Amino acid sequence: MDIAKVLIFDTTLRDGEQSPGATLHTDEKVEIAKQLARLGVDIIEAGFPASSPGDLEAVRRIAREVEGPTICGLARCVKSDIDAAWEAIKDAPKGRIHVFIATSDIHMKHKLRMTREQVIERTREMVSYARSLCEDIEFSPEDAGRSDPEFLYQVLAVAIEAGATTLNIPDTVGYTMPDEFAALIRGIRENVPGIEKAIISVHCHNDLGLATANSLAGVLAGARQVECTINGLGERAGNAALEEVVMALYVRRQYFNLTTNIDTTQIYPTSRMVANYTGMAVQANKAIVGANAFAHEAGIHQDGILKNRLTYEIMDAQTVGRGESTLVLGKHSGRHAFADKLAQMGYHLDEEQLNRAFARFKELADKKKIISERDIEAIVSDEVFQPEEVYSLEHLQVSCGDHAIPTATVALKGPDGQVIIDAAHGTGPVDAVYKAINRIIGVPNRLTEFSVKAVTEGIDAVGEVTIRIEAEADDVANLPVNPQTGKKVYVFSGHGASTDIVVASGRAYMSALNKLLAVKRGKNVQADR
Repeated sequence: MDIAKVLIFDTTLRDGEQSPGATLHTDEKVEIAKQLARLGVDIIEAGFPASSPGDLEAVRRIAREVEGPTICGLARCVKSDIDAAWEAIKDAPKGRIHVFIATSDIHMKHKLRMTREQVIERTREMVSYARSLCEDIEFSPEDAGRSDPEFLYQVLAVAIEAGATTLNIPDTVGYTMPDEFAALIRGIRENVPGIEKAIISVHCHNDLGLATANSLAGVLAGARQVECTINGLGERAGNAALEEVVMALYVRRQYFNLTTNIDTTQIYPTSRMVANYTGMAVQANKAIVGANAFAHEAGIHQDGILKNRLTYEIMDAQTVGRGESTLVLGKHSGRHAFADKLAQMGYHLDEEQLNRAFARFKELADKKKIISERDIEAIVSDEVFQPEEVYSLEHLQVSCGDHAIPTATVALKGPDGQVIIDAAHGTGPVDAVYKAINRIIGVPNRLTEFSVKAVTEGIDAVGEVTIRIEAEADDVANLPVNPQTGKKVYVFSGHGASTDIVVASGRAYMSALNKLLAVKRGKNVQADR
């Protein structure tokens, strides 16, 4: 008997990028989209093209450069939005336009200021228009979880009649309980005329921590597409996490009798890429991809695992692309062995990226006797998952102590290839480094977040630093407002890794500054919205 498929619709690059603090530029979006294709997602929602010229261009590049998945652009039920979405995805071998309009009374009254009749007519008109451009149309009644079911049935029937091929049911504010959401999906299957012509999709938010549970409840009730994000990124508390939905279907396949097209061994590498590109760290106890997901400290658990892993593990770490953090390579290992190990870990680097990562590996190998997979992940994150450099950190030196004035000297290579050296004092070594860098680059910004953690145990551990900076912007749409100044701001994250925390801090600051500099120079970079 054939097992039915659940389509995986990934919206990391659209809803996920709207996470407060998440920052991506176009090249990063394209790289993530290529990794999502390796992961095996069926549909990539690459962005909201009407929101900005940068988003339109990013979606267009993904449509042209990424092979395999259907490439989707989001649009309101507005003609100009639909035109922008079509312009962005029209070159994709498989393209989709995703249109939405709110259907809950609270949204229609306070946001849209439209009557039910007007919403129905707008749905008919705009879905028909989208279908005239593209054969694959998805329709979403925003805030479906709080909509009147009878009205919802009417809107969905009109959308099908107008040409929608996928009906997505969003729990936009994460309000429903699993039983309620399942009943909503069953009601749609039983009461919407023509529903057999469309795939039912679910899009659940995590405000009450139920996004994955609601998504799976929807699947059990008949939905055959799940909209989700890597690491559960998304507005407010996030979306259903792709890794959780996929692995629940995989581990409990006899219960669901369903499968997906996902290559589960690519889950962990994809999680790491997204975490490092967005600057949104994964919590240690996060299901599937957290640092502790396959770790055991309690003596009873350790004893059970040593006797039989099934006692306390319901899945194999290697199934999701995670290996054992043991000695994998050393100072005498060659480039070929390093490249082979990276491939085993799910990283696909071009020649230049491999050369940079290998140089960093050899540098680390001279300092550490034991190099783990987590060390290698940190190297790849620091060398590969970084923006195009306008300025590069060539040299950093600090002097500090309990009776000394913290002083830093930095050397930066500028866009013209010239090396500029400057120094500064600070309240500590990191503050001094940042002030010295600012003296050279001269772009006003404010450090809003600084986080440091050890990658592995031991005094020689690699340290990872993640920072976030804020800079005032011109009156650009879709940017957050600083509540203190009332002005719109760009927000960028930066990531750095080194056995020296001060060096890692300098690299993280340069990572964030290079994103900011790219915007100032008019390059296509997406800041946090």
